[in-house]
Amino acid sequence: MFNRRYLPSIPALLALEAVDRLGTGAAAAQSLGLSQGAVSHQLKALEDQLGVPLLILEKQRLRLTPAAKDYVAEVRKALQTLANASLSLRANPSGGSLNLSILPAFGMHWLAPRLARFAQAHPEVTVNLSTRLKPFAFEDSRFDAAIHYGREDWPGADFFKLMDEDIIAVTAPNPPENPALLSLESRPGDWRRWFAHHGMTAPRTEGMQFDQFATMMQATLLGLGAALLPTFLIARELADGRLIPLHGGPVRAQGSYYLVWPQGLPPRAPLVSFRAWLMQDMANDGLTAP
Repeated sequence: MFNRRYLPSIPALLALEAVDRLGTGAAAAQSLGLSQGAVSHQLKALEDQLGVPLLILEKQRLRLTPAAKDYVAEVRKALQTLANASLSLRANPSGGSLNLSILPAFGMHWLAPRLARFAQAHPEVTVNLSTRLKPFAFEDSRFDAAIHYGREDWPGADFFKLMDEDIIAVTAPNPPENPALLSLESRPGDWRRWFAHHGMTAPRTEGMQFDQFATMMQATLLGLGAALLPTFLIARELADGRLIPLHGGPVRAQGSYYLVWPQGLPPRAPLVSFRAWLMQDMANDGLTAP
């Protein structure tokens, strides 16, 4: 990840920072608990490694060159970042942030209601949520884990099933005889499979397409057509009569929802805590976690 040629040692960076802050090699040595010769050695090694002069001797005081002044300002921020990271690790060795990618509808309706219980059980972990509509490669992302929809075909990843999905064809009340068929861009074959399941011939063309269930559901509520929607998403709308089944009951979708994380990497403590808690929470709800 890094070109080690340009990664100086921490002692050399501390020596440079101390000289900039205190103005003399003797003061820097006293601050660092080193001999003046050791500080000079660190500074010479740093100049040799970087290939540029860093210091000017002026009236018995060491002064950084203008370029070195800019460099040490960045070094000071990097040293502070390292110190803060070490303090955080020492204060919270089993905690930290969990960066989780979620699917919008599933994340908000299935996962979000559980997060308050997780936060209560694991206050040391902060869960950061970001939405992604399609699977992705973990090595190209900052995520520790993700919720994907599919059929266990994610190379280089481990996973466990969260939930199967049932979908149902619905419209707003009083639909036309042949309502337009709304569909999700990522699931182009759902209507064809739904018609085949009910022994019917699917029309050749479908209606509007959407990238998310939430917007497709709103279009359905507004009477723009019929849609195949997950039952977990529209339970309230069905109970209130704002959506009605078009024909027949729910049908099992081809895919399921999974928690997915990189394979072959030592899992971070926040992910270990989240996985264990989620499996237990599902068991408490009467759901089966592998």
